[in-house]
Amino acid sequence: MQLVNIGFGNIVAAQRIVAIVSPESAPIKRMIQEAKDNKSAVDATYGRRTRAVLIMDSGHLILSAVQPETVASRLDKDITEEI
Repeated sequence: MQLVNIGFGNIVAAQRIVAIVSPESAPIKRMIQEAKDNKSAVDATYGRRTRAVLIMDSGHLILSAVQPETVASRLDKDITEEI
């Protein structure tokens, strides 16, 4: 299983990530609110501003305080190291 650091020592399974998006747009903000209401949001920001939203294949949203580009580069780095 391949794991990706999403900040502050939090790690997620790389194979389960469907998308990494910015939380700035209205549709993503609605998705976050719905996930919080449905208790399917995991807040891994440690009280900081949400900068990236990871959409998982299970329908869960993971909120991260790390930029989407940073998470994506960590994911890409881990994939290329494995090859």
